[in-house]
Amino acid sequence: MTDNHSAAKLVGPVIRGFDPDLAEAVMAAVERDNPDLPVTIDDQDGYVRIHTPGRCVLTRATLEDELGYTYPITRLEQALASFSGRVLTSDDSIEWYLERNN
Repeated sequence: MTDNHSAAKLVGPVIRGFDPDLAEAVMAAVERDNPDLPVTIDDQDGYVRIHTPGRCVLTRATLEDELGYTYPITRLEQALASFSGRVLTSDDSIEWYLERNN
């Protein structure tokens, strides 16, 4: 169980549960794209919270590898119920963060 102080520092996507294959792929991709960070998964059936402490990166390449097909990462926005932290997007990745490093 995560205490409230630690939970306040978690960032990442909240994926709607309407596409379980996409939710599974995002979970696996986040784990691969953030190998040095613990990934917290909170599956609430209708949505899945996928969070890491401080910074969470999801790349298009890893997500497509997990899905097995081409998937424009900007399309993920349709599946987001919400997210924690601030967000920086590009055609190749999405980064959720508390504080920018650059």
